[in-house]
Amino acid sequence: MKEAMFYRKLESDAVDCFLCAQRCRIKPGKRGKCGVRQNNGGTLFSLVYEQVIAQHVDPIEKKPLFHFHPGSRSYSIATAGCNFRCLFCQNADISQLPREQHLIPGRRVPVQDVVREALQSGCATISYTYTEPTVFMEYALDVAEQAHQAGLSNVFVSNGYMTAEALEVLAPRLDAANVDLKAFTDEFYSEQCGAHLQPVLDTLRRMKDHGIWLEVTTLLIPGLNDDPGQLRELARHLVSLGPETPWHVSRFHPTYRLLDRRPTPVETLRMARRIGLEEGLHYVYTGNIPGDEGESTLCHSCGELLIERFGFTARIGGLKGGACTRCGAAMAGVRIP
Repeated sequence: MKEAMFYRKLESDAVDCFLCAQRCRIKPGKRGKCGVRQNNGGTLFSLVYEQVIAQHVDPIEKKPLFHFHPGSRSYSIATAGCNFRCLFCQNADISQLPREQHLIPGRRVPVQDVVREALQSGCATISYTYTEPTVFMEYALDVAEQAHQAGLSNVFVSNGYMTAEALEVLAPRLDAANVDLKAFTDEFYSEQCGAHLQPVLDTLRRMKDHGIWLEVTTLLIPGLNDDPGQLRELARHLVSLGPETPWHVSRFHPTYRLLDRRPTPVETLRMARRIGLEEGLHYVYTGNIPGDEGESTLCHSCGELLIERFGFTARIGGLKGGACTRCGAAMAGVRIP
């Protein structure tokens, strides 16, 4: 265990955790909603510091990040736990263990080992992913600091529920993020995720203000968050953050506790992509349908094919010096060829 950051001591040995927007008030001997932060006698501890449950080398496109070191590899880590309870969680077997079974599995991986292995595997970045990285913030901060010293970039794949206080500390160490904007209604967040919409919108804005490269993902679930009007509102909000913000609309497959919904029709994803482009976004991608034309990056000015993708593979095409070889328009992003 390691003493947690982002909490205040209260009367009767209770603590106020302000790491995320759940803002749990935790009594002695109890844990927060994430299941991995525990109050022991008035001191809040992280139960997952250096306790890694997943560790892989991934294509950066798997995050998905299409405009941040495209074609590179990312050393990806996670601990158990999550501050959401999404009924459609694709990694519930590791994210929900602390909350549902009070188990915190994992193996100890010291901070310096993560950075060393990332370098040895030829990765350009370290991604904090699979579960919600906010809940292992203390570990992520220490790894990210050493990663920067070693010349590596840091990526969060997140639900965006961290507080302004936490992001203020994280931002100097964080280079890019893919944030799930799961829907554009508070009802969806409340019923499906055990959370609220506004804190996520606040995080998106703050990340932009901090200069963090931001991409956004929405998993489209039939009958729950695929209404064209709501998707149009969501797209307009992303445009307000900057039309260069990539939006990934991904296909849902029945999983965890949402088994009564069919897979998302491919046409629904293509409809969402059309809406995003109509509203002025420069880059909208379809996910979980390998081979679809919506996987590739086109020049937002002339339509030239810039990066051709199939699944998680990327082939650089009409790009030179980060610009379209046909019309010269720049492709937004970081370390673009």
